[in-house]
Amino acid sequence: MSGADAVRDYPVRAAVTRRFTLGVPRDVAIVGPAGARTILALRSDAGDDPVTHLWRIDPVTGEEVRLLDARALGRDEADLPAEERARRERVREQAGGVTAYTVDRAGRRVACALGGQLVVVDVTSADARVLDLDVPVFDPRISPDGSMVALHHGDGVSVVALDDARPALRRLVEEPDAVWGRAEFAAAEEMGRQRGMWWSPCSTRLAVARVDESMVRRAHLADPSRPERAPTELAYPFAGTPNAQVGLAVVDVATGARTLLDVVGVAGQDAEYLARVSWEVEPLLVGCQPRDQRALHVLAHADGSLRTVRRIAAEPWVELVPGAPAWLGGLLTVEDVAGADGMLRRALCHDGTPLTPTGVEVRALLAVHRGTDGRSGAVVCAVSHDDPTSIDVVVVRVGEDAPSDVRVSAPGAGLHHAALALDADGDVELAVHRRVDLDHDGPTFTIGGRGVPEGLTLRSVAEPVGLTVDVRMLELGPRRLRAALVLPVGAAADGPLPVVLDPYGGPHAQRVLAARGAYHGSQWLAEQGFAVLVIDGRGTPGRGPAFEHAVHTDLATHALEDQIAGLDAAADIEPRLDLTRVGIRGWSYGGTLATLAALRRPDRIRCAVVGAPVTDWRLYDTHYTERYLGHPDVDPEAYARSGVVHADGTLVGPDPGAEDAPHAELLVVHGLADDNVLAAHSLRLTEALHAAGRPFTFLPLTSATHMASDPQVAARLLEVQARFLQRGLGIGAA
Repeated sequence: MSGADAVRDYPVRAAVTRRFTLGVPRDVAIVGPAGARTILALRSDAGDDPVTHLWRIDPVTGEEVRLLDARALGRDEADLPAEERARRERVREQAGGVTAYTVDRAGRRVACALGGQLVVVDVTSADARVLDLDVPVFDPRISPDGSMVALHHGDGVSVVALDDARPALRRLVEEPDAVWGRAEFAAAEEMGRQRGMWWSPCSTRLAVARVDESMVRRAHLADPSRPERAPTELAYPFAGTPNAQVGLAVVDVATGARTLLDVVGVAGQDAEYLARVSWEVEPLLVGCQPRDQRALHVLAHADGSLRTVRRIAAEPWVELVPGAPAWLGGLLTVEDVAGADGMLRRALCHDGTPLTPTGVEVRALLAVHRGTDGRSGAVVCAVSHDDPTSIDVVVVRVGEDAPSDVRVSAPGAGLHHAALALDADGDVELAVHRRVDLDHDGPTFTIGGRGVPEGLTLRSVAEPVGLTVDVRMLELGPRRLRAALVLPVGAAADGPLPVVLDPYGGPHAQRVLAARGAYHGSQWLAEQGFAVLVIDGRGTPGRGPAFEHAVHTDLATHALEDQIAGLDAAADIEPRLDLTRVGIRGWSYGGTLATLAALRRPDRIRCAVVGAPVTDWRLYDTHYTERYLGHPDVDPEAYARSGVVHADGTLVGPDPGAEDAPHAELLVVHGLADDNVLAAHSLRLTEALHAAGRPFTFLPLTSATHMASDPQVAARLLEVQARFLQRGLGIGAA
């Protein structure tokens, strides 16, 4: 494919391939005992095939065996339970077929849901059984010993004994006025807790979340293009309103006897949110947070009692880190720790003692490997060293005289991930390394370890992108803002070039990464005649707690300042940037930032593409919003500072010095089925723009959620954005 063809066809190809992620191995796991390891992974058959299958890969020969053919066994995606559709939306899942699986401790059996059916697969023989249970199955969890599966249906939890002659459902827990075994909205969307069930290590008990949403406000999502359909009702905890009441019970699987843990009695006001549950080994760990999120209260349940293990307190909030807390002869946590210079770093701690040194920012705990004594072992961590645009994998050993921070990912900039099997001494026996960098369009997977031939890889069948990517990684201004400048290739780059800012720019997400695939969309946009500038300002992760905390009580001002300061600093480096013609585009928080830029800095911004923006933070959820802005009744000024549309329906005004600038034009896009950022945000924005006589275009996507998953809609949306920005910045269509 020629470069010109790749640019021309990119919108359609990017949509059909789900941004070139189809056909890439994912959810890679190493299973089985030492000496008999095997690799499991999910992957579709081609880069334009959205149906994902389960595969077994031999770590010595690389031979692939399809364990589960989703097309052969699955029902139509229209049969998905509502809970599964919601889960996919929470994790932004864009594929179908087998999208998640669980495996027993021995690596012998796999359980998954396929089209609402329970499927169990024997890893060795590749025998797949569909268990016809006459109920829509959601989130099946196989027991560690592989004998049972727990699953959610009908707002309750049931178990299936797999070795019975005729496996059948046995109801374990249900209640008329509560939901058991499913994560509530705030946990799934904001806390990273997608689960509501956890097996005990001995496979005899289940910890099950109990959710009472009776006090939670309701949102109603309607499809105006289908007026005959009733609106969908959603329990949505708007900022400042009641949360779901979430408890945790331990249920004896054999008898059904239920013990509701007295989390409130032990944790008190810290029990507003059930943020974490872990039961890989004894004890059962429970992590809860108060409403203001200034603490993480970790409790342990063992021998029938519940006790506090550790309470982590921090200002202005305690960050929830994936994989933590965990247990390894003591409590593993990730905490904000002050160094000798007083600067905070995010460190792995064991019973409160930091294990990782200054200069290392812990991003996630990927796995915990326990020694035979149960007290020592190794923790696999994702970390950033001195470069926040890169993520490395390190193994931190825990125990007497154990060295720390042993790097296992390959050197060089990029995003690294690894599935590891360690021996009893904590040394790598088998590893699957995933690397994304600036030299490759997609991930590369390398298999390594004892007895593994050199050069063995996991096969990817992703479509080639075909774009030539011209990206310069920059550090801008006194804050050393990380940025990526993407220019058109060839004669079109001669300049002067109008500039499109292309940020997310807010908490919990980075756009500036040492990954070529992160800039495909920006490169395509650059080929339409722009210089595209991506800037991560204050509030984005990877730079340490202080950088993230800068947006506390104000989600607007510093984030916007950093976009403008970064723009000016980039122009000092690259003289082809035309600062008289600047636009901005963004989605979600990026859409909020784009709106703020257009309304507050019309002296610098001529036009803005605004996708699914939060325009009034009182209409967003509790856990995210109150972490940064507090309770709206306590600090209403924080909401006023951060918002786009005021409580009285008027718009935020221009910053001092920008009052006389012409109004910037906005293209506002929102999916009317969005259950994360409700369409009310954009509707109130466009109403306020209309009342103020401001120029705007509104594009409602009638059936789209927070992600435009329909390939045709997604492709056309890119083209509409490009045409709008070309017109707004005074260049002819490419």
